[in-house]
Amino acid sequence: MLNISENSINPYINLGDYKSFGLLKKSRIKKLPLFLFLALLLGLIISMFLPWTQNIQAKGYVTTLLPEQRPQAIQSVISGRLENWFVREGDFVKAGDTIVHLSEVKSEYFDPDLIARTSEQVDAKSQSISSYDAKVKALENQYKALQQSLVLKMEQTENKILQGRNKIKIDSIDLDAYKMNLKIAENQFERTQQLFDKGLKSLSELQEKELKLQQTKAKVTAQENKLLNQKNNLTNLIIELGATENEYADKLSKSQSDQQSALSAKLETMAATSKLQNQLSNYNQRQQFYFITAPQDGYVTKAIKKGIGEIVKEGTDIVTIMPDVYDLAVEMYLPPQDLPLIRHGDEVRLRFDGWPAIVISGWPEASTGIFSGNIVAIDRFISENGFYRIMISPNNVEKPWPKILRVGTGTNSFILLNDVPIWYEIWRQLNGFPADFYKEKDDEKQEVKRKAPAKSIK
Repeated sequence: MLNISENSINPYINLGDYKSFGLLKKSRIKKLPLFLFLALLLGLIISMFLPWTQNIQAKGYVTTLLPEQRPQAIQSVISGRLENWFVREGDFVKAGDTIVHLSEVKSEYFDPDLIARTSEQVDAKSQSISSYDAKVKALENQYKALQQSLVLKMEQTENKILQGRNKIKIDSIDLDAYKMNLKIAENQFERTQQLFDKGLKSLSELQEKELKLQQTKAKVTAQENKLLNQKNNLTNLIIELGATENEYADKLSKSQSDQQSALSAKLETMAATSKLQNQLSNYNQRQQFYFITAPQDGYVTKAIKKGIGEIVKEGTDIVTIMPDVYDLAVEMYLPPQDLPLIRHGDEVRLRFDGWPAIVISGWPEASTGIFSGNIVAIDRFISENGFYRIMISPNNVEKPWPKILRVGTGTNSFILLNDVPIWYEIWRQLNGFPADFYKEKDDEKQEVKRKAPAKSIK
């Protein structure tokens, strides 16, 4: 039956009394959730192809970029007793301002005139050095005088030896003449004896020749003894020359030994003087350590040692100071598997504790209340906690960091990597794969190597 009549029978018929109409009505109603589901599914599929920025998330805290700008503990170089405090916690101090006064606790430094007495010892030792200088000079003169005496003595002895040799030559010639006279006297005596035997010569003439012969023999013997004495004198002079050499060699050696002993004593005195001067310098320097001063401008944050009269040892922390001027940075730690994904200059998004923010890590442009930074340092060696430390400096071009930000504030950081579809990021997260790591040829840069500026030593 066609429903073409203008008269409706709905007021007269209750469709609920018929089971078939009820089934038809329910089937029509169930199509609405199906349409909604299909619409949501279609929207989800479309959203899966939306871009998503991969990132590495980590926690860190605010620190300073330079080591000298970080909070530092001021220590005592020497052991001492706290006598007086000149600052309180929260005070602003300038470089060189006195923070605390210490007094001496070691017995070897108790003498109030320690520096004056040590100065006297240094002066006395210095005068000893002058005395040793004079002694060394005198011994040098003595050594030169002995050398000159040796030369003169040697020349004198050599002259005597030359004279002795000349005398030996003269005596040898005289001996030869006496021997010739002896031969003549012997011949004359023999001829006179023959003539006397023949009766041609008288006995007196024979005795005269015999006397002359004996006299000539006596002269030859005397001349031989004289020549022998001259040879013995020459031998003695040669022996004397060697003895003189040995005698003066001993004297010169003794003089040189005395000179070296004086030099050794002088050097020992110089060493003792240098040691005393070192002690005097140490005493003067130690007295400067009685007053502990601020190394730079900053605020006193915490007094570690508090009581008056408290004994502190060398190297003990006394007070903590925070520099007045510092450049903020963020220190964060990354696991080793994420380290190959980052480079110097990579952009980092930061959220600081205490600053409200809405963070959507995959869509950084939609996040609010976050700040930007760039990686400036990456550790070359793993830290004790098993992570690698990186340093992040502010990127004030986009948005400056808060001026009231304090060192030690916690941060949540995420380093921006590649843009990928959402479905890919979900698939990567479910499989536990690392983020995509690639470098385009145009973006490849040599690693920046920073060199510390050279500082002159004054």
